Amino acid sequence: MLNALLDLELSVPDPEELERFWLRRGLQATAPGVLGTADRPSQLRLREGGYRHVSEVRLACDDEGDLDEIAARLDKLGLSSDVRDGELRTIDPCNEHAVVVQVATAAPLTPPATRELNRPGAPVRVDRRSTACLGRAPSAPRRVGHVVFGTPDVEASRAFYVEGLGFQVSDGVGPGLGWFLRCSTDHHNLLLMPAPVPCLNHYAVELDDADAIGLAAHAVLAERPEATVAGLGRHIVGANLFWYLLDPAGGMFELFADMDQIVDDERWAREERRDDWGLDIAAWNAAGPTPDFFLPADLDALAAARDAARR
Repeated sequence: MLNALLDLELSVPDPEELERFWLRRGLQATAPGVLGTADRPSQLRLREGGYRHVSEVRLACDDEGDLDEIAARLDKLGLSSDVRDGELRTIDPCNEHAVVVQVATAAPLTPPATRELNRPGAPVRVDRRSTACLGRAPSAPRRVGHVVFGTPDVEASRAFYVEGLGFQVSDGVGPGLGWFLRCSTDHHNLLLMPAPVPCLNHYAVELDDADAIGLAAHAVLAERPEATVAGLGRHIVGANLFWYLLDPAGGMFELFADMDQIVDDERWAREERRDDWGLDIAAWNAAGPTPDFFLPADLDALAAARDAARR
């Protein structure tokens, strides 16, 4: 039923500072409080809030019949939703952010120029310098690809996203420690992992390749040398390259590229899916992770601010 993660709304105490940060990274201000790209004008929506959290997730489905089916599935779970004007609205029962499903499709991404690579015994770039070392500035982000939530009830969160909204399960961390879920061909658009209180673990921004990740990360480190959390590396589950850093609001974000793609759901479930992956995050990792990779360092302050906002 679902076909894309459209965008995220982030609530932070100083959205203007976070907006300036992402404008320096190459995102575009496409509307007040909205950041996007030429291909996809809305990727991050920023609003003021008393503490750092995701306040809304927007997803896409194919047609209005999908909205009615999602509403019926949520109802079977005892969860309410509202369907009108080509969209469904509901609330994540564990993390309490809004989830909106719209009849839409994500615009295709403009492919990057093919970079010639010299491999052992197969040189194709001859008498020419590599474009990887000639870039004067980091390339712009391509899209927001996934988000990771810490939840006090992983299985209840899984039921909401899978049995309710219709996400597909790609892989699991076992037993029952986390779920990689997808609503597109990406290996994951959502990861659910345990946390003592609901929280945003990180959001992820796709770049073209390893060189683009390296240039972008070093531009961040030139401003804030302490920003690295983990990277550069390559994940085992999802296989994507990564570099994790902290944004000015204290939130972790991932720069990623080269994620596994799943187009045959049945084949993946039959031949590739595992629900017993361990906690090793990387096939290789140049530096990290720091202790706050799995839980935010300021989790207690976030929890207190969250409780205050709910009163």
